[in-house]
Amino acid sequence: MTLSDLYVSLAALAACRRCADASYFIGSAPIATLNASATFMTVGQAPGRHEAEVTGLPFSGPAGRRLFRWLAQAGFDETEFRATQAMTAITLCYPGPHPAGRGDRVPARAEQALCAPWLEAALTLIQPRVLIPIGGLAIGRFLGDARSLNSGIEASAGLSGQWEQPAKASIPETDQIAAGKSKSPTMTDLIGERFERDGRIIVPLPHPSGASQWFNVPGNKVQLERALGILAALRDHLLAKGPG
Repeated sequence: MTLSDLYVSLAALAACRRCADASYFIGSAPIATLNASATFMTVGQAPGRHEAEVTGLPFSGPAGRRLFRWLAQAGFDETEFRATQAMTAITLCYPGPHPAGRGDRVPARAEQALCAPWLEAALTLIQPRVLIPIGGLAIGRFLGDARSLNSGIEASAGLSGQWEQPAKASIPETDQIAAGKSKSPTMTDLIGERFERDGRIIVPLPHPSGASQWFNVPGNKVQLERALGILAALRDHLLAKGPG
């Protein structure tokens, strides 16, 4: 892609009103960091209130601080990562607070579909070598049917029972064999593994929400450490070689 392509896409994104025109609450302008030569791309669920009201940057609130502590373990500096890599989400505007008063509202299936072309455009324009889906919603988008991830829902947003997402195909049998997983993996099964999709490497991470109960399970912490080790190795290999 060229910088011109990216600037045109960003201008169109900034003017997007698809969800607002469909009568969904929108609490911010679209929030994403898209660098033309990015090798790594994180994909979260949606911006939070801090991102919408304070910084305008992806993962810059309390969950973001935890995420960048993890990425620091893998050798990434936050300032450099934000300046050189890509950060986007399943939906790009703040969806507002959860009706129950805890955390943020999970974007509805229709909102995800309305925003999906922007994610696809980012993937097409930037062509990242490594995708890092963060939390159950993003992991389900790239690695399987969201309904198979329900046991890990707390790691997505600190909530429960709120999945609304288009179904995706189950992980192909060849990948199941390679990863030693069943045909209906939970999110916990996927953390600490790497997968190949469409010429890209996918390394899932749990959502870094402070409300998550996922981290209370000791074995889950081991899987997170494994995932960060995979990212560290990929960083050393790919960034030493340069983008591509």
